[in-house]
Amino acid sequence: MSEARVLLVEDEAPFRELLARQLSKRGFEVEAVGSAEQALALERGGWHVAVCDISLPGMSGIELVRLLKTRSPLTQAIVLTGQGSVQTAIEAMKLGAYHYFEKPVKFKELELYLQGALDKRRLAEENLALKDQLARRDRPAQLVGDAPIMREVRELIAKVGPNDAAVLVEGETGTGKDLVARAIHACSPRRDRAFVAINCGALSEALLENELFGHAAGAYTGAGKEQRGLFEVAHGGTLFIDEVAEMSLETQKKFLRVLENGEYRRLGETRLRVADVRVIAATNRRLRERVREGAFREDLYYRLAVLSINTPPLRDHKQDLPLLVGELLERARAAGARRVSLSQEAMAAFMAYDWPGNVRELRNVLERALVLTPGDTIRPSDCRGLDESAPGASLTPGASSAPAPRDPAATLADVEREHIQRVLAETGGNKTLAAKRLGVSLRSLYRRLEKLGLKDPAEGK
Repeated sequence: MSEARVLLVEDEAPFRELLARQLSKRGFEVEAVGSAEQALALERGGWHVAVCDISLPGMSGIELVRLLKTRSPLTQAIVLTGQGSVQTAIEAMKLGAYHYFEKPVKFKELELYLQGALDKRRLAEENLALKDQLARRDRPAQLVGDAPIMREVRELIAKVGPNDAAVLVEGETGTGKDLVARAIHACSPRRDRAFVAINCGALSEALLENELFGHAAGAYTGAGKEQRGLFEVAHGGTLFIDEVAEMSLETQKKFLRVLENGEYRRLGETRLRVADVRVIAATNRRLRERVREGAFREDLYYRLAVLSINTPPLRDHKQDLPLLVGELLERARAAGARRVSLSQEAMAAFMAYDWPGNVRELRNVLERALVLTPGDTIRPSDCRGLDESAPGASLTPGASSAPAPRDPAATLADVEREHIQRVLAETGGNKTLAAKRLGVSLRSLYRRLEKLGLKDPAEGK
């Protein structure tokens, strides 16, 4: 440990001065005083090692060690005694002293134990750092933001949390609907039970039903043994249904039955089971419109929307960007990334950008910047890959900050078609990567390609 700081407390001036000189010659930074009171009066604290005589005028060395360990638990202590009292030294060891010596002290031996004390301190520091890193890494993500619109969301969460009714969370992709669901669960009476999540957009109809309700052994080819469904797994807790608008009408009918009376059956089983779960559903679509289109059951909509929360897009609370950036960078560091900060120029560019992908896009940009930036400060040139066609400023180097001009007569479908085509071009036609960039599931992307006439007919064969 470079420039190790040693506090030397010894009332015999000649021995104190000699010991201080010897330790200084060996590379230690020494502060030498003649009493415990003088040691405690020093403005500087946080000593790496304290070398204390047990027999001091006024306050004893034993009491000094106790106080030093209270103020700075990582400070290691080595005690000196000229009385030959092993019992006194043992008392000091019980208080956490690293070792004790009887006077006269051999300098080489003292130096050896000083290095051992420093090694013990370093290991303790590393242990604390690892514990802190693990705690930060395992800490669940939370809603971040002090803007009035975010405070309203938190107030709603606090109100609906204790209620056991179903909750519908609506908002654009990447606005933290899953965080809202977890926050509702955390302040509900079910908080000590399971929180189980499923994404409807990532599963086929058959697989989704199997995941929700489970199956009996032999229910279909390959079902060699029974499987519990998520309603059963989440019994007593909360079931979070993400992208609920992607659920088929047939599955919606079975889902509605569970919401109405808690009853369901495993696939291939006649036995009626009962689920005690609180359902929180989320969607990036407007379910009312899906109801009007005939794609979502009206009775299910009203069962889900007993309580509803809308997550605001990032463009509506840009004042929270510094807090969000700080939180995301800190979580990345806790996961093993190096410590970096955002330059003022990059923050200004972030504030000018409209973030169509919301917080998810922000996280993606920062993760990429952590790789691209050569130093410890993220610059605008490190923030590549943002969608240049989105409204607001672009962070892509050399690109204009103004949005690309559009045909004022263009329909919403035209805009969506153009946007998807641009992202597909940027990803070289990689639909998995394009879906990730667009913030939708691969299944949802294929549906939109087909709806917009962009899907190659050969792909359906």
